[in-house]
Amino acid sequence: MMGINGFKTKKALKGAVGEVPNFIETSMFGAEFKGDGNYTVVGPDPYNKRTWYATVTVTDGVIAKVS
Repeated sequence: MMGINGFKTKKALKGAVGEVPNFIETSMFGAEFKGDGNYTVVGPDPYNKRTWYATVTVTDGVIAKVS
């Protein structure tokens, strides 16, 4: 599970469709982001304060969908 920079709420993240994602890598086993695909993210901070979760679909390097 990754974090994503710059969004205090899931609603704010949904407004970022079309933008390039800025994920926070949290895995100690290597990079989680590998290009286009679906990613589970947590916010607003993956380490201290987890108040929302979302699935982000990345297509052509930009956020295509948030659910």
